[in-house]
Amino acid sequence: MNNLQTLVNDYLTYCAEQKRLNEKTLKAYQIDLRQFSEQSPTDEIMDINSAVLEIYIAALHQHFQPKTVKRKIASLKAFFHYLEYKDILERNPFNKLQIHFREPVKLPKTIPLHIVETFLSTIYSQQSNAKTDYQRRNALRDTAVAEFLFASGVRISELCMLHTNDVNLYDGTILIYGKGDKERRIQIGNESVLSILNKYQKEFHYEIEQCNHFFVNQNGKPLSDQSVRRMINKYTDMASIQMHITPHMFRHTFATSLLEADVDIRYIQEMLGHSSINITEIYTHVAVAKQRDILIEKHPRRYFNL
Repeated sequence: MNNLQTLVNDYLTYCAEQKRLNEKTLKAYQIDLRQFSEQSPTDEIMDINSAVLEIYIAALHQHFQPKTVKRKIASLKAFFHYLEYKDILERNPFNKLQIHFREPVKLPKTIPLHIVETFLSTIYSQQSNAKTDYQRRNALRDTAVAEFLFASGVRISELCMLHTNDVNLYDGTILIYGKGDKERRIQIGNESVLSILNKYQKEFHYEIEQCNHFFVNQNGKPLSDQSVRRMINKYTDMASIQMHITPHMFRHTFATSLLEADVDIRYIQEMLGHSSINITEIYTHVAVAKQRDILIEKHPRRYFNL
């Protein structure tokens, strides 16, 4: 049967079993395609033409931000490409569509370095002043997570997916599986960070071995991204930090700090796991402090004697 809902289910199975897409991508495809099938004026795939898609895309623009619309269109395009590839459709209705819309550039939100220092100091203090062994172990794990986020610039999903064999603290190299299962290696260069990671690994050795994930909770389960977000909110409140801090802001701060320290943007691209230099170039707009220093120190006007 070529009804829309059946084909969507077949495609999601294909993505999971043949393309081996990760859970996060599969969930996005599932949300986007099921939304389309529910709102489509017809359940017959042969009746879905360019006009139907144009009306649907126009409706998306009324309800979602451009970045979300872009993702939903990409999900649909991939689905119709699959139908064409499987000879279910003779003509792909997307072939007649020209989709152009300007996505506003949102600058990455960074954490001022003095606030990062305050945040980390608060966790270390909690670890030192813990009244119970349970509190001490939690604070130790939280310290390791926060230090790792800032030292490596990894995505929160990459941190939570780290397996035991991905982490080599002897030489400080971490194997990261990024988007599309692309591998990259990150070097932890700071001795204090390596020290806290070693301390955490020894303390949580049993739990780590139990679930084969590097970052775990005290029940021996892999740490979830929601747990990390709650942890960050907890210490932000404890430190009386007014700004809202997310795990991804540590990634932005990592990249911007390196750029301001004159690190070549191509190295930053590699460390972040960006597929294109164009993605990394967003950070050139944020390095305002570095720009100010350059204009104060290098601009020829400072040599004028008027």
